[in-house]
Amino acid sequence: MSPEEKVDQALTSIQEQTKRKPRVGLVLGSGLGPFVDSLEDAEFISYRDISHFKETSVAGHKGQLVFGKVSGVEVVVCQGRHHAYEGHDLEDVVLPIRTLAKLGVQDLILTNASGGINEGFHAGQLVLIKDHINLTGRSPLTGPNVEQWGPRFPDMTEAYHPQWQEIIKRAAKKQSLKLGHGVYAGVLGPTYETPAEIHMLRTLGADMVGMSTVPEVIAANHMGIKVCGISCITNMAAGLEGKKLAHEDIKDQAQKVMKCFVKLLEDALALYSEQSAS
Repeated sequence: MSPEEKVDQALTSIQEQTKRKPRVGLVLGSGLGPFVDSLEDAEFISYRDISHFKETSVAGHKGQLVFGKVSGVEVVVCQGRHHAYEGHDLEDVVLPIRTLAKLGVQDLILTNASGGINEGFHAGQLVLIKDHINLTGRSPLTGPNVEQWGPRFPDMTEAYHPQWQEIIKRAAKKQSLKLGHGVYAGVLGPTYETPAEIHMLRTLGADMVGMSTVPEVIAANHMGIKVCGISCITNMAAGLEGKKLAHEDIKDQAQKVMKCFVKLLEDALALYSEQSAS
């Protein structure tokens, strides 16, 4: 079955279960799933009830679409994502993003839990992604191009849209939040990086590192979606603090910053709504 057919069938599955028309999509990273508790008029669809959506297997990724409103904006939230390290093809990893695009989403906020490489960062800090380095050795655009989705060679000069960069900065300023800014290195995983690899990543210009997001950014840009990326620094990377890393610690750190995270997104979506109305 072609990628187009899979996306069309996934779209039909969703439209048979809801009539919602979201303007903005969000993808929640490890430990950030409780954001959906802040949604108004929430409506839930399990991934298992959507054609070709894979069930999630990683702790902190519940595996459902949640429709609702934030600051008056209709949104759809992917509460949990798929990763290549789980054994999924990138076609399946980005299928939810392509489906949201077909659903009418034109703006996408991607979030993740990441390891801090920039020594000016600290665990619990929120960082606005200004660019990325794809070190996975893979791209979701490999293979025949689907012309109705986007061009064969999409431009990535502004992969993280300037409009959203400004909105998030304004929202952070409104709540006096110390927001970091940095380059995200996307790696395959599932092992955490070695201290030598972190040294290499810092030399390459990376400020944080994680195992997601980059394929989704590529697919979204390919389909003309404006992308915003926010990392939650849940730990400092290997070799910086002299302690071992564990996924449970990452989830716990994400929980600690949940209040600030929710407030940042609420304020950002309120500003987005104001701009859209003007």
